[in-house]
Amino acid sequence: MQLCDTEGMSRRGNGGRVVAMAEGFLPITKEEMDAQGMEQLDFVYVIGDAYVDHPSFGHAIISRVLEAHGYAVGIISQPDWKDVQSVCVFGRPRLAFLVSAGNMDSMVNHYFVSKKRRPGDAYTPGGEAGKRPDRACVVYGNLIRRAYPDVPIILGGVEASLRRLAHYDYWSDSFRRSALLDAQADLISYGMGEHSIVEIADALASGIAVQDITFVAGTVYKTKDISGIYDSLKLPSYEEMKEEPVKYAASFRLQYENTDPFTGKYLVEGYPNGTYVVQNPPALPLTTQEMDAVYELPYQYTYHPSYEGKGGVPAITEVKFSLTSNRGCFGGCNFCALTFHQGRTVQTRSHESILKEAQRMVQEPDFKGYIHDVGGPTANFRHPSCKKQMQAGVCKDRQCLYPSPCKNLMVDHRDYLELLRKLRALDGVKKVFIRSGIRFDYLMADRDDAFFRELVEHHVSGQLKVAPEHISDKALQKMGKPGRAVYERFVKKYGRINEELGKKQFLVPYFMSSHPGAALKEAVELAEYLRDLGYMPEQVQDFYPTPSTVSTVMYYTGIDPRDGKEVYVCRNPHEKAMQRALIQYRNPNNYELVYEALRKAGREDLIGFGKECLIRPRRLANTAHDGKKQEAGKKGKPRQGEAVRASVRKKKTIRNVHKKKRES
Repeated sequence: MQLCDTEGMSRRGNGGRVVAMAEGFLPITKEEMDAQGMEQLDFVYVIGDAYVDHPSFGHAIISRVLEAHGYAVGIISQPDWKDVQSVCVFGRPRLAFLVSAGNMDSMVNHYFVSKKRRPGDAYTPGGEAGKRPDRACVVYGNLIRRAYPDVPIILGGVEASLRRLAHYDYWSDSFRRSALLDAQADLISYGMGEHSIVEIADALASGIAVQDITFVAGTVYKTKDISGIYDSLKLPSYEEMKEEPVKYAASFRLQYENTDPFTGKYLVEGYPNGTYVVQNPPALPLTTQEMDAVYELPYQYTYHPSYEGKGGVPAITEVKFSLTSNRGCFGGCNFCALTFHQGRTVQTRSHESILKEAQRMVQEPDFKGYIHDVGGPTANFRHPSCKKQMQAGVCKDRQCLYPSPCKNLMVDHRDYLELLRKLRALDGVKKVFIRSGIRFDYLMADRDDAFFRELVEHHVSGQLKVAPEHISDKALQKMGKPGRAVYERFVKKYGRINEELGKKQFLVPYFMSSHPGAALKEAVELAEYLRDLGYMPEQVQDFYPTPSTVSTVMYYTGIDPRDGKEVYVCRNPHEKAMQRALIQYRNPNNYELVYEALRKAGREDLIGFGKECLIRPRRLANTAHDGKKQEAGKKGKPRQGEAVRASVRKKKTIRNVHKKKRES
């Protein structure tokens, strides 16, 4: 039974709003659909973000790719998930509903690592919070299934991609099923999706039933018959992993080893009642020509004009004058999900494509001459890590940069440097910044200093942000990051080049607390490093256990899936607070936490008056820092410390008066 009432919907926009026509955008209302001469849409795309037609937004890319292949697509942005009619704006699509939670996992979007609600949402008009549900792809999928029981539903985007198989959910502290099952969907298009979505569309358009689309790379489907799946790996079942977390660690290792499109195998995960979730190998990476074509589609490069009344969509600010030059990352940080989403093979756009977009950008009325970024997941990766990758794939059992650069790693910044020089030379461009991550260990592996020097000379806005994450080698090993010595060499070289160029630019390092493997001892080690550096970070990020990362598996199971060994995990909120406070030990508000942490770590030697000490003894610290809490008696009466200082000042004044009299 179909629950949608399409009568009377012709003038209704999202949530019942009447929306003015928007030339150049895909339709978001029945009115816009009719004006564009569309009798029925092929795909209705339900998204958790506002509709922003910019290639930094996944929904913009997928919808424009489908449009380029002749399919009619309409957008339902942030529907009311309590009202089934909100997904009936366009009526029944001819082929399928597409569903994405948005550019961010909805749970990360909604909650701090403390699980407290974030006050706003940069991907919503006016930055308003609460316009999408928790676990949006699951909620939207069930909403659509109620409205259209027999219409295919395809999930995509980062939330579904990273929840495509059974996974640990930090926010509920539970082990959850594949999002495919929970959302009552038919397929997940995981990864970036340009290849797989077109194959799915063509298959549906040719009359193939959605349950028979089991052959598309980069997809996940459900079945009760796995007899025809060859060259597959059978993972532990959902029930087994839920019962014994150690089996999840073993399963994740197999998943991690099969994220490459050239070597990845079919993965089969069993569920009760004879159901299986099957992950096909990843889709092939885009060629440069394909990536150019994707980024040259007719985007409007801004949000839908219907959002103007609410002040627009804040998220556009960071990307409006930035350029994407690559995707994919062979960095392999354990707390990052890029390996599971974009893959380890770096894909790049041509110089011509990027320059064409930059020239369009220069013509924007509000362009002030500054290109904010030229990069991607890692800005200074502009080619695959080694020559064999595009034929034989990435290595299953080793990383390109960790624990040290592979002997086959191609370290070469010349192409990126040439691109930056071309952008700097464009009329109307005053400065080109690099704000996406610089992988400093890759930079240090380059024997040619040309890029490093030009980075310092032309592309730093006074401060260069880098992410050493920690300085304890024990913690760094669990993070999959280079050792402390590599970062220290980078810091020295950065300082030397700045001095040679007559510049005074600083480094802003990012550090993470409470990552698996980091106990109070490692946190104290980091605090000592910051003491010697004379620097206190303004912000500290607690480790955030998000789905489908090596680090999250460590957090949940207490086991490193790479070697099966036990690892220390900080789960206690109070210890988390102590680790975070140690990084900001100079903040008087953190005194009690730092004092407690140092005592628990057996490092009372850092409480005292020596230059190596982090804090003063408690009594003196209380006098110095907690005076407001230690009011001495009556109102207006000075505290003891203030009285002593006043007495000293008075005596000095009297001595100075006598001295002047004697001199006269």
